[in-house]
Amino acid sequence: MEKLIKKAVSKINLGLYVLKKRYDGYHNIKTIFYPLLLSDEMTFEKSDISSISSNSEEVSKLKSNIVQKTIDFVEEKVDKNFKLKIFIDKRIPMGAGLGGGSSNAAVTLKALNELYNLKLDYETLSDIALEIGSDVPYFLNPKPAFAESRGEKIKPISLEINYPILIVNPGIKISTKSAFNKIIPQKSNHEYLEELAKGNLELDSIKNRILNDFESMIFSEYPAISEVKTELYELGAEFALMTGTGSTVFGIFSNLQRAYTAEDYFNQKRYFTYLNNPFQLGSIT
Repeated sequence: MEKLIKKAVSKINLGLYVLKKRYDGYHNIKTIFYPLLLSDEMTFEKSDISSISSNSEEVSKLKSNIVQKTIDFVEEKVDKNFKLKIFIDKRIPMGAGLGGGSSNAAVTLKALNELYNLKLDYETLSDIALEIGSDVPYFLNPKPAFAESRGEKIKPISLEINYPILIVNPGIKISTKSAFNKIIPQKSNHEYLEELAKGNLELDSIKNRILNDFESMIFSEYPAISEVKTELYELGAEFALMTGTGSTVFGIFSNLQRAYTAEDYFNQKRYFTYLNNPFQLGSIT
């Protein structure tokens, strides 16, 4: 095999609770990861000269990126050098709380394993993924999942969101590392999150019961993000929440036409939007 083309999907956090800071500097969390159809497309091709390029100027200008970091990790683990030409068709906004970078890393891990027949099992891939980033292991198999510890303890769940999900990003980039450094863990009631993980989502029961502990801190620093959440509700969302450490906010709508109207409103503000419609054809695998 000389060439692979793979999708690197995005995710939202349906609730995000920060429980405590750990001895290793990371934080224990509880969250539900939910994958979206929004994805980057990554092309891996064996080559005489290694290169990483992208349609995104932001990616191209990076002196180092998570894809190269992933390659370096695997080279060290298996004591091999890889010569690859990689192209990232970037569609997921960066620094947005959608997991784009982590997803790129996970897909790179899987691509190296396939292209070079490394025969690394899932457990080994997960261990390497965790060294790269806390939510990278999730993207090795991006299905709806309840996650805890650093986010690497993952339990697949049967939860399905059979409603349109509108993703809105106002163009503000948030450093995940900086956000976690600033967060002060609170005693939040996360019991309902665990109940939600057992079954299908009921829109009329989750408002004000599913929280993101980063919202108050991020909203105070960036009022424009808070405004997005307020406007999603005004435009008819049944539930809205910031995902990850921001800056993306998602709204779940019971009415597809309202979701389209809201999408058009935010497009006019020149915000990034993506409407994840459960009835559209597509695959996240």
